[in-house]
Amino acid sequence: MATLFPLHRGRMEYFCLGCGARHGIDQLLYTCPECGGVFLLEDLDFDKLRETPGEGWREIFDARAGEKRAFLRGIFRFYEITAPVLESEDIICLGEGNTPIVEASPALQQRLGGQRMAYKNDGQNPSASFKDRGMACAYSYLKALIRKHKWDSVLTICASTGDTSAAAALYSAYVGGAIRTVVLLPQGKVTPQQLAQPLGSGAVVMEIPGVFDDCMKVVEHLADNYRVALLNSKNAWRILGQESYAFEVAQWYDWDMAGKCVFVPIGNAGNVTAIMGGFLKLHRLGIINELPRVFGVQSHHADPVYRYYNESDPTKRTYQPVKVTPSVAQAAMIGNPVSFPRVKHFVDQYTAIGGRDAFQVLQVTEQAIMEAMLLANRHGHIADTQGGECLAGLMTAMDQKLISKDELAVLDATAHMLKFIGFQEMYFQNNFPPEYGVSPDPAMTNAPLPVLSMQDKQSLTPEEFTLKAAETVASRLGVERKR
Repeated sequence: MATLFPLHRGRMEYFCLGCGARHGIDQLLYTCPECGGVFLLEDLDFDKLRETPGEGWREIFDARAGEKRAFLRGIFRFYEITAPVLESEDIICLGEGNTPIVEASPALQQRLGGQRMAYKNDGQNPSASFKDRGMACAYSYLKALIRKHKWDSVLTICASTGDTSAAAALYSAYVGGAIRTVVLLPQGKVTPQQLAQPLGSGAVVMEIPGVFDDCMKVVEHLADNYRVALLNSKNAWRILGQESYAFEVAQWYDWDMAGKCVFVPIGNAGNVTAIMGGFLKLHRLGIINELPRVFGVQSHHADPVYRYYNESDPTKRTYQPVKVTPSVAQAAMIGNPVSFPRVKHFVDQYTAIGGRDAFQVLQVTEQAIMEAMLLANRHGHIADTQGGECLAGLMTAMDQKLISKDELAVLDATAHMLKFIGFQEMYFQNNFPPEYGVSPDPAMTNAPLPVLSMQDKQSLTPEEFTLKAAETVASRLGVERKR
C-alpha cells in the first residue's frame, strides 16, 4: 500500500469563473481584479494524482481514518485532493469532519412509505455546523500566509446569519496571534444561541439593519478596499474545505455511490458547490465510478436558484436575485447567493457526466420545513431547520416521483438543532409572526405538564409532597401499581 504520508505537492492557482484569469495564491484574493468574478482554486498538477489508481487512493484514505496526527485528521486526511500546498505546521484541526451518517429509524422510514434515507449530522462539528470544514482550510491557508509574509496583524471579517460567525470566531480564537475577527450580523435575525457563540469566542460582533444580503454587501466592499481577510464562501479556500463532506459520504458507503442521492440546502450556494466539486474530483480520479444525484433545496421565501433551474430550457434561463422574506431556515435566507456562478459551473460538468437528472433544485414551504424538522427529531435525529428543509425536499421529490424507493437519500443536517431551538418554541407556543406563514399542527406541538402547584409544595411535608407528586404522575400516565 502507498505511504500514508502525503508525497504529492500541488501548484495551486485562483481561476476566475467570469473571465478565465488566473492568479497566484500568495495574496488574499476573493474576487477577480479584472472582472469581479468569483474564484475556484485549481491544482495545476491534479492529473498527476491519476498515477495512483482509484483503488490506491481508497486504501490511503481509509487507512488515514484512524490517523492521530492533526495534519492528516478530519478534512485533511484527503490532503492531496483538498489543499496540497499547505505545510503540516500550518494545518489546523479542531476535530471537524468525520461527522456521523445516521440512517432513519424504522418508524421514520415507515412514515416515509419505505423510502430509504439517512442524515449526515454536520451539527456535530466543533462549532456545531458544517462551516467548520471550510474554516479549517481557510485558517490553515491564512496561517501559512502569516508565516510566509511575517504579518503582525490580520483582521478577518465575515457576514453571517449565525453559523459562519460562530465558526470564524472559534477558529480565530484558537489560532490567536496576529488574527483578530469581526463578524457582521443582520440585526434581530440571528438566534440567541448563534449570537452567543462569536461573543463567547471573543470576536467583535457588529449588527447591520436588514438581512444577510445587506451584511454581505458591506463585507464585500471592505474586502475590495481594505486589508481584511474575507471568510464568507466567496473565499475559495472555504469551498475546498467543504468538499470533504462529499469525500466522507463516499467513504462511508465504501466509495460506492450507485443508487445514492444527496440533498443539500442551497443558502449562499457554497456547500452545494463544494459537494458537487468534491464528487467530481473523486470521479475524475476513479475513486468512485458513479456520481450520486444531487438535489438542492430552497424555501419559497428565498429561491433564486430554484427559479433559475425550474426553466427546463437552458437557453431561456436567466438568473435574478430575489427579495427574501423571513425563513426558519435562516442560513438559507439569501436572495442573491454569491456562489451561484460556481453552481452553474459545476452543474454543467455534473450533468454532462450523470445526465440531466443528476442535479435538480426543489422548492419547499416554511410550513413543510418546520414540520419536517419536528418529524425527524421525533424519530431520534438532531436536525436543524436546514435539515428540515432537506427532509421537506425529499418528501417533495417523493411526491413528484423524482426518486425511487431503491435509492438511498443522504440528507444534510448542516447545524445542530439546538441553534434553532427558538423556532421550535415558536411552533409549540403558536407565536410565529404572520410573515413566516407557519400555522402549528396541534398534533406536533409539545409542552411541559405541571404536576403540583407551589402552594402544594409549601403546604405539604417533604414526604407528603413526594408521595402526592408520584401518585399524580402515575395517574396521568396510567401507570399501574406493582402487585
